[in-house]
Amino acid sequence: MEILEGILERITFYSSETSYMIGRLGRQGKDNITFVGYFPSLHEGENLRLKGEWKVHPRYGRQFQVKEWETIVPTTRKGLERFLASGLIKGVGTHTAHLLVTHFGLEALEIIEKNPQRLQEISGIGPKKAALIHQSYEQHKEIKEVMIFLQNFDISPSLAVRLFRHYGSRTLPLLKENPYLLAEEVFGIGFITADKIARKMGLPFNSPQRVRAAIYFVLNQAADEGHVYLPAREINEKVLELLFTREASGQDSFFQELSGQEVFPELILSQLEELARTRLIFIEDNQGEEIIYSAPFYFAEKGSASRLSSLVKTEPVSLPDEEIVIREILQKEKLALAPEQVAAVKGACRNGVMVITGGPGTGKTTAIRVLMELFRRYGLKIMLGASTGRAAKRMAEATGREAKTIHRLLEYSYVEGEGFRFQRGEDNPLPAQVLIIDEVSMVDLLLFYNLLKAVPAGCRLILVGDVDQLPSVGAGNVLRDVISSGVVPCVRLSTIFRQAQESMIVVNAHRVNRGEFPIINRKQKDFFFIKEENPEKVAITIVELCRERLPQFASFDALEEIQVLTPMRRTQVGVERLNQLLQQELNPPARHKTEVVNGGVTFRLGDKVMQIRNNYEKEIFNGDMGRITRIDPEEGEIIVSYPDLYSVQEVSYDFAEMDDLVLSYAVSVHKSQGSEYPVIIMPVVTQHYVLLQRNLLYTGITRAKKMVVLVGTPKAIAIAVGNNKVEKRYSHLSHRLKELC
Repeated sequence: MEILEGILERITFYSSETSYMIGRLGRQGKDNITFVGYFPSLHEGENLRLKGEWKVHPRYGRQFQVKEWETIVPTTRKGLERFLASGLIKGVGTHTAHLLVTHFGLEALEIIEKNPQRLQEISGIGPKKAALIHQSYEQHKEIKEVMIFLQNFDISPSLAVRLFRHYGSRTLPLLKENPYLLAEEVFGIGFITADKIARKMGLPFNSPQRVRAAIYFVLNQAADEGHVYLPAREINEKVLELLFTREASGQDSFFQELSGQEVFPELILSQLEELARTRLIFIEDNQGEEIIYSAPFYFAEKGSASRLSSLVKTEPVSLPDEEIVIREILQKEKLALAPEQVAAVKGACRNGVMVITGGPGTGKTTAIRVLMELFRRYGLKIMLGASTGRAAKRMAEATGREAKTIHRLLEYSYVEGEGFRFQRGEDNPLPAQVLIIDEVSMVDLLLFYNLLKAVPAGCRLILVGDVDQLPSVGAGNVLRDVISSGVVPCVRLSTIFRQAQESMIVVNAHRVNRGEFPIINRKQKDFFFIKEENPEKVAITIVELCRERLPQFASFDALEEIQVLTPMRRTQVGVERLNQLLQQELNPPARHKTEVVNGGVTFRLGDKVMQIRNNYEKEIFNGDMGRITRIDPEEGEIIVSYPDLYSVQEVSYDFAEMDDLVLSYAVSVHKSQGSEYPVIIMPVVTQHYVLLQRNLLYTGITRAKKMVVLVGTPKAIAIAVGNNKVEKRYSHLSHRLKELC
């Protein structure tokens, strides 16, 4: 293989998904060349040594195809300064890099590594910053070692960075000890990747570790798809399929190692028995069929059923003359409740647990406000919660009372020696006599169980939500299961109030929910349909609506008031493509706007972004949306402002933590749950056929407060309206509740 050395002059293309890069390498005294290969998110200005061979691309011509690579120490003052200023080392930007090279010359890196205290000789660098620069450089060296090790196993650099973020300096020892840990413990790394490493390291094809890892992976993947358990037959099928995929088995014939595939059912059975013996999984009989749970979901489902049934059976303290007090409240507030609202209020007074469900405009919030005033008059301690920060904010605004996320209600925080956990639970219950939880359709089983553990005996629990919306992102189907059990008293609000009837958003949401085509005509003020069949033109229309048409039509702020929702991530009108187009139009590059590139995505000052994983340490959760208010290349951090209930929460991200952020000019309908936006724009095209479902369209429409704009075809809308197939989730909560009550 040929070896080339030079400076990374320009990154022409980079894919965060595959880590594939096209770059330009500047060589001293020679012509610049184009190279291609798989790299981490490198920085322009780094010195590279590339090993590979020349290829001729039919369209782009001669390119150097990289097989192996490494960064090298720059040998000139200019190169060293550029390397230090690349953003690779936290605490060193352009100015500091110049000062370091001016003062220390070519010894600057050696000083950083071996004598970091000398960095304080530079004006502006104190002990804290010197330590930061040293630590960042050491971390960079360790990451490079992990990357070089994983090159031998064809593992992309982006995965190497993710591994290092998870395990730190323990990465290489753990990899060598048990590569299958990766599939079990690291977000975004699957069985195939871990198996590729294990097989190249010489672990047997039929090793117990391999079979066990496949079982864990199948169960974890099922949970990601919403399932609480899987039938044993499905686990066997999926594990066998996983073990015998071409990627897992390799190009060599695995039948040389084994007598045949019939060996594996026994290996799977023995591992399932061992996992069950050690209580890592639980196997139950369900009407003659074996079903298998991972331990957390087994305990959560059984515990939820037990605690909820206990609350149902406990009669709360009676409220004397409640009907008289209710009438007084209605007269004072000049309210007229529908019969089902009255039933909901009375039911919440008389039962330990009550479910109130209904669509938009049916008066769920009004019922909650009446209940809160009623309980206040009886001197009861009331607490309000919701599944997300946005839902809690809406609840507080609607009721005029403090509302918190469930995580904050349960005081999720760090405990010395135990890590992060809920402070509230059975030994330290919530100080509440009435607990009202909104947007329960979004609550998954694990969170529901932790909530129930913190509900004190005798406390009234009122669960509010829209059962017809999409279910929770996490495993379980809590609200639907609780209602279908018939064990918990439930009132469905169905009367659409006169004020709500004037909104075509509300009217059409209910039409869609009933399986009827929405009413669309040009005279409407808040619900519009723009017919467009070509997906590329749909994308262009959405950009025009955000940039010009809606701001001119009703003075809507393109960034603060308009939200694009779309069913899918990819395709021409998917989340990723629309974010690229909208960022370019709504927040274009400018000299005063600092930028940072992460995984091929440019994050710019002023961008709308979303957190995509729960981060309990920062108290920012999956789906929270904010704006980038500062990017500091010198310190290697980005500041995002998230609107909190009463203020703005500023959260700092290290550049290495930016995998937790995505652009959010456009988001998926699933990610929009629990939120309301003044305006939503939603593409509805047959290209999204696989996700054209009634509850998805209904959920999207109900996110809007002032206006809905659908862009697409009547055929696509008709497909969605006609598809009422609710995706099946394996869950046994409803059955367990029936058994206990």
